[in-house]
Amino acid sequence: MYGLIGRMKARPGQRDALIAIISAGVSNMPGCLSYIVARDTTDADAIWITEVWDTKESHDASLALPSVKEAIGKGRPLIAGMDPGIVTIPVAGHGL
Repeated sequence: MYGLIGRMKARPGQRDALIAIISAGVSNMPGCLSYIVARDTTDADAIWITEVWDTKESHDASLALPSVKEAIGKGRPLIAGMDPGIVTIPVAGHGL
Protein backbone atom coordinates (compact mmCIF):
# COMPACT_ATOMS: atom_id res chain seq x y z
CA MET A 1 0.00 0.00 0.00
CA TYR A 2 0.96 3.62 -0.48
CA GLY A 3 -0.11 6.50 1.73
CA LEU A 4 0.16 10.26 1.73
CA ILE A 5 -0.57 12.81 4.43
CA GLY A 6 -0.45 16.51 3.58
CA ARG A 7 -1.47 19.90 4.90
CA MET A 8 -2.79 22.54 2.53
CA LYS A 9 -3.43 26.18 3.34
CA ALA A 10 -6.30 27.96 1.60
CA ARG A 11 -6.34 31.66 0.90
CA PRO A 12 -8.05 33.48 3.79
CA GLY A 13 -11.74 32.64 3.97
CA GLN A 14 -11.56 30.09 1.12
CA ARG A 15 -11.11 26.85 3.06
CA ASP A 16 -14.68 25.55 2.62
CA ALA A 17 -14.68 26.41 -1.09
CA LEU A 18 -11.38 24.54 -1.52
CA ILE A 19 -12.73 21.55 0.42
CA ALA A 20 -15.78 21.44 -1.86
CA ILE A 21 -13.63 21.48 -5.01
CA ILE A 22 -11.25 18.81 -3.75
CA SER A 23 -14.09 16.60 -2.51
CA ALA A 24 -15.93 16.79 -5.83
CA GLY A 25 -12.86 15.67 -7.77
CA VAL A 26 -11.95 12.52 -5.88
CA SER A 27 -14.67 10.02 -6.66
CA ASN A 28 -14.03 6.98 -8.85
CA MET A 29 -10.24 6.96 -8.59
CA PRO A 30 -9.04 3.41 -9.38
CA GLY A 31 -6.83 2.05 -6.61
CA CYS A 32 -7.86 4.65 -4.03
CA LEU A 33 -8.77 2.90 -0.80
CA SER A 34 -9.29 6.04 1.28
CA TYR A 35 -9.24 9.79 0.64
CA ILE A 36 -10.03 11.93 3.68
CA VAL A 37 -10.22 15.73 3.70
CA ALA A 38 -10.30 17.28 7.18
CA ARG A 39 -10.40 20.79 8.63
CA ASP A 40 -7.40 21.77 10.76
CA THR A 41 -8.59 22.57 14.29
CA THR A 42 -5.97 25.25 14.97
CA ASP A 43 -5.82 27.10 11.64
CA ALA A 44 -9.06 28.38 10.08
CA ASP A 45 -7.54 28.26 6.59
CA ALA A 46 -5.80 24.87 6.69
CA ILE A 47 -6.92 21.39 5.67
CA TRP A 48 -5.37 17.95 5.98
CA ILE A 49 -5.59 15.33 3.26
CA THR A 50 -4.94 11.68 4.10
CA GLU A 51 -4.80 9.20 1.23
CA VAL A 52 -4.39 5.42 1.02
CA TRP A 53 -3.77 3.76 -2.34
CA ASP A 54 -3.18 0.19 -3.39
CA THR A 55 0.06 1.29 -5.12
CA LYS A 56 2.07 4.44 -5.84
CA GLU A 57 1.37 3.85 -9.52
CA SER A 58 -2.39 4.12 -8.92
CA HIS A 59 -1.84 7.43 -7.14
CA ASP A 60 0.35 8.74 -9.95
CA ALA A 61 -2.18 7.63 -12.59
CA SER A 62 -4.98 9.44 -10.73
CA LEU A 63 -3.33 12.78 -11.51
CA ALA A 64 -4.22 12.26 -15.18
CA LEU A 65 -7.94 11.62 -14.52
CA PRO A 66 -10.20 14.35 -15.96
CA SER A 67 -12.00 14.87 -12.63
CA VAL A 68 -8.72 15.28 -10.75
CA LYS A 69 -7.24 17.61 -13.37
CA GLU A 70 -10.41 19.71 -13.23
CA ALA A 71 -10.29 19.89 -9.42
CA ILE A 72 -6.63 20.91 -9.53
CA GLY A 73 -7.40 23.65 -12.05
CA LYS A 74 -10.33 25.01 -10.04
CA GLY A 75 -8.62 24.69 -6.68
CA ARG A 76 -5.21 26.13 -7.53
CA PRO A 77 -6.31 29.81 -7.26
CA LEU A 78 -7.67 29.13 -3.75
CA ILE A 79 -4.44 27.58 -2.43
CA ALA A 80 -2.09 29.81 -0.44
CA GLY A 81 0.48 27.08 0.20
CA MET A 82 1.21 23.45 0.89
CA ASP A 83 3.48 21.75 3.38
CA PRO A 84 5.69 18.98 2.05
CA GLY A 85 3.67 15.78 2.02
CA ILE A 86 4.59 12.75 4.06
CA VAL A 87 4.70 9.35 2.33
CA THR A 88 3.58 6.43 4.48
CA ILE A 89 3.13 2.69 4.14
CA PRO A 90 -0.29 1.89 5.60
CA VAL A 91 -0.24 -1.48 7.34
CA ALA A 92 -3.52 -1.74 9.26
CA GLY A 93 -6.72 0.10 9.98
CA HIS A 94 -10.47 -0.05 9.82
CA GLY A 95 -11.57 -0.30 6.21
CA LEU A 96 -8.24 -1.33 4.75
